[in-house]
Amino acid sequence: MNSTDLQAVIAHMGAAARAASSRMAAASTATKNTALTALARLLRVQSAELQAANARDIAAATAAGLAAPLLDRLKLTAAIIETVAQGCEQIALMPDPVGEITGLALRPSGIQVGHMRVPLGVFGMIYESRPNVTIEAASLAIKSGNACILRGGSEAIHSNLALWKLVQAALTEAGLPPDAVQLVQTTDRAAVGYLIASPEAVDVIIPRGGKGLIERIAREAKVPVIKHLDGNCHVYVDASADLELALRVTDNAKTQKYSPCNAAESLLVHEAIAPAFLPRIGTLFAAKGVEMRGDAAPLALPPRGAAAPPRARPRPAGGAGGAPP
Repeated sequence: MNSTDLQAVIAHMGAAARAASSRMAAASTATKNTALTALARLLRVQSAELQAANARDIAAATAAGLAAPLLDRLKLTAAIIETVAQGCEQIALMPDPVGEITGLALRPSGIQVGHMRVPLGVFGMIYESRPNVTIEAASLAIKSGNACILRGGSEAIHSNLALWKLVQAALTEAGLPPDAVQLVQTTDRAAVGYLIASPEAVDVIIPRGGKGLIERIAREAKVPVIKHLDGNCHVYVDASADLELALRVTDNAKTQKYSPCNAAESLLVHEAIAPAFLPRIGTLFAAKGVEMRGDAAPLALPPRGAAAPPRARPRPAGGAGGAPP
């Protein structure tokens, strides 16, 4: 596909999304929830087919030498599919944000003035690796009465296509326009450039990925961008913390899954609780191959009953006692 054709495809998708956004904004809560519950059901019914599509992506990525953390993010297992399906059901149970009024105030003229939440219109989501983002973005768009254009990473193209087709089926089943959620079906990176430079197509761009992707979009976009950049997630354990709860929370924040950007990277501990907390969390981390690095004071409190993990393959836990990672 040449650049002219690709630009025309993005323009057509934008026009279709814009038309669909009007119907989405007017959709009832019941209709939107029907689409979400239908999507949850389809995810479970098509779990084997989704995993087969994902296996194609995994095989190609492995052959291409994709780094292990990215391969982990690319996986679409039965457990992940079930979690995503439950997420759709949870969003369906949430209050409808559309039409909510806050901050009502009576003006001297006798008029009440407040803020009403309304859909944005069309948002573009550009993301890497994780195919489950396709469903997360689509389900949030449905609930909030928006349309969206999705562009996932080329390494997840087969997984994303399979997931997107289920979104289309769920929208159709609920009587909503299938064009409300569209997927850029080419792996050509030029498509990203056309999408982020099309204010007539999208109202806002939301990038989700590595530093290079975020910086490029922030630099080249001609539409507003909602972005993050470098992550350094902290856990703080105060002097008054429930020790057992703090141990569970800290362990989960780091080891539940290592690859996501919201995994804990820095651990800050109040000096009053450090002697009781650090040896125990150190033992938990050491058993899971997590290496703790910090200044002299916290490192003087070794894990109980466990040697320090080998440095050959560390999973850094970030700083302890206020030290940086």
